[in-house]
Amino acid sequence: MFSSKERLNIISELGETKFDLTIIGGGMTGAGIALDAASRGIKTALIEKEDFGWGTSSRSTKLIHGGLRYLKQLQFKIVKEVGLERAIVYNNALHIVRPVKMLLPIVKGGSLGKFGTRIGLSMYDRLAEVAKHERMKILSKEEALQQEPLLESTTLKGAGLYVEYRTDDSRLVIENIKKAEHIGALALNYLEAKKFERLTNGHHSISVIDTKTGNDFSIISKVVVNAAGPWVDQVRALENQNAEKKLFLSKGVHIVVSKDRFPLGNPVYFDVENDSRMIFAIPRDGAVYIGPTDTAFQQNIDDPLADLNDVQYILDATNHMFPNLKLTIEDINSSWTGLRPLIYQDGKSPSEMSRKDEVFIHPSGLITIAGGKLTGYRKMAEKIVNLAVDKLGNEFNIAKRYPKCFTHEIKVSGSEFKNEKELIAYHKHLIRETRTIDIPKSWIDYLVYNYGSNTDVIIGRYNSEKDPHLSPLEKIILAEVWYGVDHEMVMGINDFFIRRTGRLYFNRSFTLDHLDWTLECLSRELGWTSDQKAKEKEQYLTEANKVLQFK
Repeated sequence: MFSSKERLNIISELGETKFDLTIIGGGMTGAGIALDAASRGIKTALIEKEDFGWGTSSRSTKLIHGGLRYLKQLQFKIVKEVGLERAIVYNNALHIVRPVKMLLPIVKGGSLGKFGTRIGLSMYDRLAEVAKHERMKILSKEEALQQEPLLESTTLKGAGLYVEYRTDDSRLVIENIKKAEHIGALALNYLEAKKFERLTNGHHSISVIDTKTGNDFSIISKVVVNAAGPWVDQVRALENQNAEKKLFLSKGVHIVVSKDRFPLGNPVYFDVENDSRMIFAIPRDGAVYIGPTDTAFQQNIDDPLADLNDVQYILDATNHMFPNLKLTIEDINSSWTGLRPLIYQDGKSPSEMSRKDEVFIHPSGLITIAGGKLTGYRKMAEKIVNLAVDKLGNEFNIAKRYPKCFTHEIKVSGSEFKNEKELIAYHKHLIRETRTIDIPKSWIDYLVYNYGSNTDVIIGRYNSEKDPHLSPLEKIILAEVWYGVDHEMVMGINDFFIRRTGRLYFNRSFTLDHLDWTLECLSRELGWTSDQKAKEKEQYLTEANKVLQFK
């Protein structure tokens, strides 16, 4: 069981087992590698210095998309690959990858006219082999305004309408890791790699520290993969302090406003005035998030924050496309800032740099993968595991024939549904089943599209709670916290409110209103002292303030 209560046992097993493959980095790339490797029968470990998905993989634009913007850069191969991957990721994670109709306004002076939009979206459909019922449409000005009345009408000429897929990036990470753990991988958060040593038998010894206790130990592995995202250069420096830096970091800021303040009907992908870039406005959970920015970043990569320039850039772009909104900084309820680990290309701006992944093999044998897109995580993983299989055979004379990658057939945890129809039937069944108890339908909706079939486990815990003094809301929070600790390796309030539920970003006020009860539930599960509970509260309030620190 993937439980925080088993942490000491997992650490013991990590220290006693000789692994075929160890992955450093518990974001989307590392999670995909762990699932692929474990599914092929490779003895696999994954470690993450913070929480799973803590870095870029909880701070993206939260889209599994086909890379329409890359058509403008003539990167047809990337468009085709990620377009095809989009359908696979959707099929394997039905409860957290949701199709949405994306509106692409065509405006005077915009980057594409009606003809260019038609050609671009048609090519997009063909390259990505989009299903017939999801293929693009070109809308007239009147049709576009019917779809989205908030659009600026004087310069509007029409719109393209096409399908993209919205996701919860951090939940996609954790569901992949849970599946990998279920089929044999060992994975643990808050374990930081501090030193590498190549042993005489060719194995690697990785000195790690448990950042929760300060205890250290070593992990022995034949193959080591550095999948640390923006931190790959730091991990490479553990092996070689003089290693040439490979990454260029770009900052992507998103802001969140209430849907009452921005009553957007469809996700919209729109031009930024006087800029070559485009940004998204996407409705989700009673809110609308807008972004991202794309600027060079050279500050503390452990704590990237939005500044006033970032926020004003997004507000200005949004108010230009939706002039009646007149959004101001006071309308912002939250924000997040992620770092894109781009492969450095001399003379190019962040927006011009390729999002293609690259692999580097170092003299010690360390394998580093950097760059890439959320949508392409499964193919990136396949590439790395194929390399690991070759190394196991060539350098360690392992004659075992590992199967080829088959993660295109593996449903992530909670998504064991044959198709969308079966997911909808499960959702309706749960609503019927819970009518006799006090859980509101809105909570069932939320649970199903966050936890999928694992909602049964949470409802079971809710039903088992017999304390008559607890309200239904207190009971459901208690059940969700219990599930996070017992099944998703939650170690603290930030893990729960930021990465397992996303509530800091999309319902910050709820987290503050129910902070003390949530802390009490976590304290019961994790055995905190009063001092530990107070420290966790302080840490969360710090994070809750950071998302609005630019005000």
